Amino acid sequence: MSELIKFRIDGTECMAESGTYIVEAARQNGIYIPTLCNMPGVKPKGACRICTVRINGRMMTSCTTPVTQGMEIESNSETINELRKSIVELLFVSGNHFCPACEKSGNCELQALGYYYQMMVPRFPYDFPQKGVDASSPYLIKDQNRCIMCKRCIKAVRDDQGRPLFAFRNRGNHLEVVLDEELGKQMTPELAEAAMAACPVGSILVKEKGFAQPIGKRKFDNKPIGSDVAV
Repeated sequence: MSELIKFRIDGTECMAESGTYIVEAARQNGIYIPTLCNMPGVKPKGACRICTVRINGRMMTSCTTPVTQGMEIESNSETINELRKSIVELLFVSGNHFCPACEKSGNCELQALGYYYQMMVPRFPYDFPQKGVDASSPYLIKDQNRCIMCKRCIKAVRDDQGRPLFAFRNRGNHLEVVLDEELGKQMTPELAEAAMAACPVGSILVKEKGFAQPIGKRKFDNKPIGSDVAV
């Protein structure tokens, strides 16, 4: 049986099982810590860094750091919120995220975090990269212009033999997440739906299913991101 331990987040006393990652332990205690790369049931990688918190003076990713007895965690401070906001802004300018024309608008976690941190105009210059769009799969479109390299599709989407359908290709500025050519052609409609659901932005879309929900009824149209966590 796991040990139940006590810790504090921004001065609030919390309890969770020993070894629980901070981002999940916070959620269990009604405290929202934002993240884009983390998914329940999938091993965390700390890719997006938006869940960064301060522990004993050190900045650490809360999705990869387990809670320990007596841990003091700082999450909702001006410095950390400004860091998170800057990461959101960098993600916007490093891709082509034109929200009004995106099929994921209203259901996009990056867009929702932009609203959450009251982002108006990014402080960084736009890259306006020209990247490819892969429509070779019978069920999916992979738009590289919207990809934020979060790894969620790589970690979560696998065929019945456990093989990942997505993987990194190239390095440095040329790094991109691609759909395996052969496995993509063998993809089922169910896996395509799972891939689109795993993607926090509009980089992975099921063909012929854009704008299925009307404006006003999408996930973040009426409630901000994280509102399902707070008690």
